[in-house]
Amino acid sequence: MLPKRAILAAAAVSVAAFFPAASSALADTTLNIVPHGEVAPGVPWASTPGILPADTQAKMYDRITPLFRNLPADVLTPSTDGNGYYKSAALLPENDPSFKSSQTVSGTSPTAGAVSATIKRDAYGVPHIYSSTDAGATFGAGYVVATDQGLLLTQARYNGIVGLIDLPGVQAIDLILGLYNFKPNPSLVKQVTDLQTKNIEAAGAQGRQLLNDIDTYLAGMNAQREATSPTTAPYTRTDIYALNAVKSQFLGEGGGNETAQALFLNQLQKKFGSKNGAKMFADLQGRNDPEAAVTTTKRFSWGGTVRTGDAPGEVGLTAGTFKNTFIRLPGARASSASARAASVGSTGLRHEASNILIVSGSKSATGKPLFVGGPQIGYNYPGLTMEMQLSSPSFNVEGVTSAPFPGYMLIGHGANYAWTLTSADGDIIDTYAETLCGGSKTKYSYKGKCKSMEKVDAGTITKGSSSVKAAFLRTVHGPVIGYAKNAKTGKLVALSQKRSSYGRETVDQLFNQDLTYGRVHSASDFIKAAAKTPQTFNSFYASDTQSAFYTAGALPKRASGVNPELPVDGRGSYEWRGELKSSQHPQVVNPSSGYIVNWNNKPAAGWPASDSRFGSEGGIQRVNMLNGELRRYPKATLLQVLASANAAATEDVRETQFWPTLKKMLAKGKSPSAQATAIVKVLDDWYTAGGSRVDSNLDGKIDNPGAIILDTAWKKIATAGLCDKLGSAACASLSALQPIASAPPGGQYSGWHQYMWKDFRTELGQSVKGKYSTKYCGDGSVSTCSKELWSALASAGKSLSSSQGTTDPTKWTEKTTMVNYTPLPLFNMQYTNKPTGIHQVMAFGQ
Repeated sequence: MLPKRAILAAAAVSVAAFFPAASSALADTTLNIVPHGEVAPGVPWASTPGILPADTQAKMYDRITPLFRNLPADVLTPSTDGNGYYKSAALLPENDPSFKSSQTVSGTSPTAGAVSATIKRDAYGVPHIYSSTDAGATFGAGYVVATDQGLLLTQARYNGIVGLIDLPGVQAIDLILGLYNFKPNPSLVKQVTDLQTKNIEAAGAQGRQLLNDIDTYLAGMNAQREATSPTTAPYTRTDIYALNAVKSQFLGEGGGNETAQALFLNQLQKKFGSKNGAKMFADLQGRNDPEAAVTTTKRFSWGGTVRTGDAPGEVGLTAGTFKNTFIRLPGARASSASARAASVGSTGLRHEASNILIVSGSKSATGKPLFVGGPQIGYNYPGLTMEMQLSSPSFNVEGVTSAPFPGYMLIGHGANYAWTLTSADGDIIDTYAETLCGGSKTKYSYKGKCKSMEKVDAGTITKGSSSVKAAFLRTVHGPVIGYAKNAKTGKLVALSQKRSSYGRETVDQLFNQDLTYGRVHSASDFIKAAAKTPQTFNSFYASDTQSAFYTAGALPKRASGVNPELPVDGRGSYEWRGELKSSQHPQVVNPSSGYIVNWNNKPAAGWPASDSRFGSEGGIQRVNMLNGELRRYPKATLLQVLASANAAATEDVRETQFWPTLKKMLAKGKSPSAQATAIVKVLDDWYTAGGSRVDSNLDGKIDNPGAIILDTAWKKIATAGLCDKLGSAACASLSALQPIASAPPGGQYSGWHQYMWKDFRTELGQSVKGKYSTKYCGDGSVSTCSKELWSALASAGKSLSSSQGTTDPTKWTEKTTMVNYTPLPLFNMQYTNKPTGIHQVMAFGQ
């Protein structure tokens, strides 16, 4: 436990620097780190005396990783020179002596008239924006964003439009990071712009405030543009809408993988029969595994129990008949398109690595909420987020924002509360099977009429000297992603996708508007604000007295009995019936357990996984590592909560969660060699030591030899676990839906360890909730299963003996897993699986 004098010293430092506020409950500790930092290439203030180098925060972020769970007290001491671990996130007064520069900007807001703001930067380059009016602060935020995120704006303002139209097979974030350029069709731009504005206006007074703020924010952006790059096209509302679509696609959507699942179901049914195939599909899908880790044990239901194979409106697809209509990016190889067709989703890969740990009540050493967490948005430089403070009559917040936010804070804190988000991946995208008519592939039946699909000329995507036309077909439900044969009729159907948040991407800002304008004064206020976003996020809140979370999103109410994980009949009888009420969304305030922990896992008991989380919400998940670390401390201090996050960030989920069960299955057989026995001893010792992949002495090698053993043996272990039963073809299809390995640096969100954990325990006769319909490993034979697992370890031993030059498993080594930033390099750091957009460390009311 942190010594009392250290707690008092840290509190004194933070309170002394804290911006005075009306509330008497000030935060004792306000720390954060933004790994990519604020100093982007080309920013004019980078050479200001006293501004630290661009990679300063990345090095601070990396410095804590090797410490595992053994953190010294000075980790909580704010670093002013970049030589520590975290920096102060305190709300600073305008006359704070630590500022390195000052700039006054002014202009005209279309709605507020003359405005001005003072921008001061600290040693890390973070802008602190002060104004006597809210409009002035909003103008200043626009000026700062155009200054600090100019490269992102250049690369994203047009590419983001593909997110507004759901271009089949293309993600806006891929265009941005891949340095592509999208030139949109002007008529389409007007169409999507008008739709966004219409939906914002439908929000009433708050919507009008949002549009006013967007226009004032744009005035600030354009003032900076005119001063530095007057030939650049003026920023418009369309740019803000497009940037919000990037965020929505990247982090705020879920579902859309029904086609891939239908093809896999058909493959299983062909091999094992209709009923057994459907049961095995349900096993592997894990829609509502009763053993899955949840953020709250309070039950919430959405859609109820559904059937697989014969649900109302379900349209089966014949395996091997799907042909996608994805846009192939310039320079992409034909094999690349084929690889994407294997997963046949059009929604792309989403990041699943944000986490949060809130400890309060009887589990907190102070009795008050302790808050550690943030979003994981990859290692990007320049960063997708940027830090700032906003101070005006209504604004008193600090944290990270980004170009889509019109002077609003994305994630951060006020005077006595903090908030953050994790992606919820709620199922807001459905695939409809359109019945073709009129002997055409572009005509379909809807509500008794034969309709023509809309032909959309979206524009052109270029990279270098290569370009492609971005054109697609659209039905009443949405873009057509491909064609396949109906498994029952043998006739071709078109597959289109409907997204509930379509046209409302920017409405998401109403949530952040409430937070930025200081309208949130309680957990109840926070939940009401979070409920306004159609994007699918888990939102988390902590103050000096309350902790809370809420799962947001425009969650569709489907026709009775419809299975949302498979394509549904698009002829009009199975349309959505509105959206789920906010009171029916997963949520909790001040849980009796004292814990609110989430790592993109199932939010609540009874809550179904979306089809884009096929097989990912099993009984053992990476969030168990956070829970396990926290429970080491009966009454956790803030330092211990941070230690829990840091330790779990380097642990291997296969070792910490699955190894005990794997070991028991091995015990049912006989080791084939002395070396295989020694390998098991190494893995067992690694488990006892914490299962970490850390390189604590920074010698370039992972400390424990168990890491290279498990990495080398894993594919054969997983194949032995499932493929005897499934067969090689079905195993290959399953691996496209649910990757075999989740080894670092892949995020460890999913993997076949979840399947094997339940199957092995069933075969071993242990107590299992939600048993599978069949036994998989060894085709149901414990002895065969054990023998094959031993063989996998022995094979790994033979391979490593050759490559490592020694037969002693304790001498085997693996290079430290390193990660770097893209698209521009910044700092090559040791692997750690923790937030990168911002990592906040907060304690309130101590």
